[in-house]
Amino acid sequence: MFVPGLIERKRDGGALAAEEWRDLLAAYAAGDVPDYQVAAMLMAVFLRGMSRRETEGLLDGMMGSGGRLDFAGLGRPVVDKHSTGGVGDKVSLVLAPLVAACGVAVPMMSGRGLGHTGGTLDKLESIPGFRTGLSLEETVAQVGRLGCAMIGQTPEIAPVDKKLYALRDVTATVECIPLIAASIMSKKLSEGLNGLVLDVKLGGGAFITDAAASQELAETMIALGAARGCPTVALLTAMDRPLGRACGNALEVEESVMALRGEGPADLMDVTLALGVEMLVLAGAGGGRSGGDPRAAARAELEAALKSGRAAETFKAVIEAQGGNPAVVDDPAILPQAAEVEVYTAPAGGTVLEVEPRAIGRAVVQMGGGRQKTDDVVDPSVGFVITARPGQRVAKGEPLASIYARDVAGVELARAALAGAIRIGKGRAEPLPLVAARITADGTERLA
Repeated sequence: MFVPGLIERKRDGGALAAEEWRDLLAAYAAGDVPDYQVAAMLMAVFLRGMSRRETEGLLDGMMGSGGRLDFAGLGRPVVDKHSTGGVGDKVSLVLAPLVAACGVAVPMMSGRGLGHTGGTLDKLESIPGFRTGLSLEETVAQVGRLGCAMIGQTPEIAPVDKKLYALRDVTATVECIPLIAASIMSKKLSEGLNGLVLDVKLGGGAFITDAAASQELAETMIALGAARGCPTVALLTAMDRPLGRACGNALEVEESVMALRGEGPADLMDVTLALGVEMLVLAGAGGGRSGGDPRAAARAELEAALKSGRAAETFKAVIEAQGGNPAVVDDPAILPQAAEVEVYTAPAGGTVLEVEPRAIGRAVVQMGGGRQKTDDVVDPSVGFVITARPGQRVAKGEPLASIYARDVAGVELARAALAGAIRIGKGRAEPLPLVAARITADGTERLA
């Protein structure tokens, strides 16, 4: 393989055959191609794009570099969900045990915080003792027992994807749709799924802020899933304001526990239930649904799992199985607590026109709730609980948020961030629809 020739062809707008991508990644995984040549190829892809056939070859190369979860003989459908990331997005914490409580196996594989967006693994690890690093064997066994595991990318799953992502992170090639799609789907399709639901975020707090690009990303991942025999559905959901009220690792776990009791904020519950319906419908009759409107039946089943306590009990069982303290489900005060707590009030009366999520997410990171360097230690206790919502009328001095910080400097930083993020004035707020569209291989259905 003459790698400079492949780079030159891609640089000049040409395409590589699918087998060339597979061979290139196999050689890279084996250490026969250096980082600098792969970095050059990534930049060529970033600038020139990839055809669908090329993206499929890249996906196959990523998946072929490692092992896969095998749920043969499990006796129940296996479905997962992936979110493109946002601020206050703790849906996975609620959705995985909720759907598992309805009889569908959920091997929820998640990631850590990236930039201003929070990570499910960091949130789970705020639960004392919780272990996200399960092996493939441990994951399969736990899903067989409990119907659910909540894990990070294991060393066995698509290891070359981890190498590629590290290069993308330091070469300004992260925000490239074919690379994002192949990276996400290499991990999800390695889970042995019968179906996949995507939560693709729209708005200023999304990782991808352009609506057309978000649609393209969803369509690309749906096509990759269909080509590999995994029916995939995407919902386009709002991220022009934080989801729910809590922003910060332990605070979001606490809110997730409330949601599993059926007491979560309305927007969080609506998005969670919408995604849960899609997961149960993809699971089909194997999930226990028959006759009538399958979507209405799926929603009723989810609501029953919340009301009966089955969803919360499933989360408790998962926590215990993965080494955490299951008592947090009954007493969230066991979670890490911030040293400093302060209420932030409205500086003036008027209408809340905006609660800008990116500024909120960045502030959580700067307060210690995320990583600015790869070796940073995350403080799970810090963050915000924001009660202000776009469109809400407020009076001067009315509480808008609570700040949770580890020191006085963190409080000052948080106060300044809220002053910039929560905009109050005259006029009307125009937030995005909470769930804007449903996308399948057959096309797009606008829901709002």
